[in-house]
Amino acid sequence: MKKSIRKCIASVMAVLITTSSGLLSDNFSKIAFAEITSNPVISQNCPAYSQTGMSSYANDEHYFSFWNSSGADYLAYDLSEVPEDQRKKVIVVWYNATGQFDYTVANGGSNGLPSDYTIEVNSADGCVYPEEGWEVIEAVTGNTLHSRQHIVDMNGYNWIRMNITGNDGKIGGNTSINMDIHNVSNGISDSWIFYGDSITACGMMNCYGTGFAEFVNQLDSRYFPIQENGGIGGITSTHGAENIDRWLEAFPGKYVSVAYGTNDAWGNPSNTEKYYKNTAYMVEKIIEAGKVPIIPKIPYATEKAVGDNVPAYNVMIEKIYENYPEVIKGPDFETLFRENPDLLSSDGVHPNDNGYATMRELWASTMYETVYLADSEIKSVVGDVNSDDEFTVADLVMMQKWLLGSGTLTDWKAGDLNKDSVIDVFDMCMMRKLFAQYMQINSVD
Repeated sequence: MKKSIRKCIASVMAVLITTSSGLLSDNFSKIAFAEITSNPVISQNCPAYSQTGMSSYANDEHYFSFWNSSGADYLAYDLSEVPEDQRKKVIVVWYNATGQFDYTVANGGSNGLPSDYTIEVNSADGCVYPEEGWEVIEAVTGNTLHSRQHIVDMNGYNWIRMNITGNDGKIGGNTSINMDIHNVSNGISDSWIFYGDSITACGMMNCYGTGFAEFVNQLDSRYFPIQENGGIGGITSTHGAENIDRWLEAFPGKYVSVAYGTNDAWGNPSNTEKYYKNTAYMVEKIIEAGKVPIIPKIPYATEKAVGDNVPAYNVMIEKIYENYPEVIKGPDFETLFRENPDLLSSDGVHPNDNGYATMRELWASTMYETVYLADSEIKSVVGDVNSDDEFTVADLVMMQKWLLGSGTLTDWKAGDLNKDSVIDVFDMCMMRKLFAQYMQINSVD
């Protein structure tokens, strides 16, 4: 049985299926099938090598475990067992747990962050670590970012490594990272970065709880996004606009979220025009770089110095949506926290642990609707197997009856959620999970 099938069955067993007959949101009921290219991770639990530390911690299934090493060291992966057509071109992405994406902008200080290193490949056979024959693909010096992505042509090579000579801006020191290799042989399509303030910095790390990529993978096992957290605590849209060019130069991916506004709004009801100009500038730079901008709504806060001003700032985001149709609408965090203030911490601004987890889950479900399932060439409503232009519990019942041999599907294509040209129990699994999860997040009655 294929790994993806086992994973689908395992995940569905944990899903609580709602019996409500309510509808999903209008946006969700009108989504369609995707053309996004999967960039799956291919290095998880492959043989890993280093001089010091537990190298296997860098590519196990747990992002809260890290490879920790002392002094100059390397982290090498043997990918010889990965089919060659799945590693012709890859992205190397590494993650450090320093709380700020770029510690030179605010709240300076890093911890185990690689600042000087090379990305290298080797054509040696697998199983035995090669001491010689390494070829440098890219060299980085003076890095100040807590995560980076690098495109590597691996055609003809079996090994890849990150060779680190400097940490935290000095020679030697300690390294603490996770590192993934993703297949981008068919193009870079599923790579994301989330720029923002402390709410992003605390909420979008992939090492605490379940991350954005893991939530997307739970929705659809074909995908495991490359994901960086670009959050920095305490900054405003002005900081974002001042640094966006430099940050984009280091990001080879496709989707770029810009989520500032809480600090802009904090005690400052009259700064909306400046916020708009800063956000528009970042959107334009993202588009100029050939990438796709995403803007979520600013979260509601029970702290009045923020919460009273958030609606006016979110009007500026609506203006961004209107003036820049290229922008993908991110999650509506104003509505989420206004309707669920128990998800906020005691300061009334920052989410608590449950709030951050809900944010990541809402990010995943919203992007799954609007990006992964978006294809203007296909107009079928996802899951609408009874062709009434809505996805309701009635569609789930019809699908179940058809699988049991006692019903008919009016719209076959709408039921083929995993796009394998077959309607089977795995499509039913996806229908139920999407329906239950989205209704839970959006509190649909």
